[in-house]
Amino acid sequence: MTEGNFVDYVKIHVASGKGGQGSAHLRREKYIPKGGPDGGDGGRGGHIIMRADKNLWTLFHLKFKRHFRADHGSHGSKSTSTGADGADVYVDVPLGTVVRDTETQEILFELTEDGEERIIAEGGKGGRGNAHFKSPTNQTPRYAQPGLDGLEHDFTIELKILADVGLVGFPNAGKSTLLSVITAAKPKIADYEFTTLKPNLGIVKYRDHQTFVMADIPGIIEGAAEGKGIGHRFLRHIERNSTLLFLIPADVDDIREQYDILLDELKRYNPELLDKERLVAISKSDMLDEELKAEMKVELDKDFEGIPYLFFSSVAQQGLVELKDKLWAMLNTDDKL
Repeated sequence: MTEGNFVDYVKIHVASGKGGQGSAHLRREKYIPKGGPDGGDGGRGGHIIMRADKNLWTLFHLKFKRHFRADHGSHGSKSTSTGADGADVYVDVPLGTVVRDTETQEILFELTEDGEERIIAEGGKGGRGNAHFKSPTNQTPRYAQPGLDGLEHDFTIELKILADVGLVGFPNAGKSTLLSVITAAKPKIADYEFTTLKPNLGIVKYRDHQTFVMADIPGIIEGAAEGKGIGHRFLRHIERNSTLLFLIPADVDDIREQYDILLDELKRYNPELLDKERLVAISKSDMLDEELKAEMKVELDKDFEGIPYLFFSSVAQQGLVELKDKLWAMLNTDDKL
């Protein structure tokens, strides 16, 4: 998937179908001149249904089709025949989709299971035919109910990526490089900030044909939680990652300070993010010799007491097996290292 094809925010307009009209038919046959009412009910209008599909990764398919209209129900007919229901319209979305009311911004529901369906606009009920209104005092009612109108509404659809591991770090920390090395993903890589403007997903192959999904989230800057830069556009994707991998380059002035800033941005956006498991990975460690690395470990053992950390280099292919082992253990708590 190219970066331009990743769409994670779309507004749609939906209109469900109107219910069919009930029939006011009176039975008339050659030898039954006064057969009474036999009008059938109208069919219901079509629903607009949102459905989760595990094969979708983006809302790109909704970028150019934002209006959805379901069919109307058919009218009832003689012999108490009920009209056909209007055809339902399905709006397929990826797992991790959040649906909001555009007017109130209220979150209505989230779709996280494959095949999960939610009706977002019910079709109008069909009107009842005159056969329902027959009574001892009114044996030939010549009226029937009209069908109810469908619903029209605007919805905002947001995608929160479902990934096992989310990469968290400042711009140019080496997240895209790591993803390109340990997965088949081909994110854009360059030596300037905000190379990644859209999340990238990659499948990490582990031992015995096992895999887990890693997401490269665009780099965090201070003030992202308040919407600075491209703030909220990407912070919401971190919410669904079960493990957060903090990437901090080995050549920064203060590793702990960078970690604290990243952690503070996550906390201000959503304090629940701090409940997730965390691993600190010192990237670009091929620039360090063993003596310098040993000195840094002494400091890091103090700074990151109780927080796991490790050194690796994507370019030099150092520490990648250890990194995958540690992430796999964190994702599968029964097998922790």
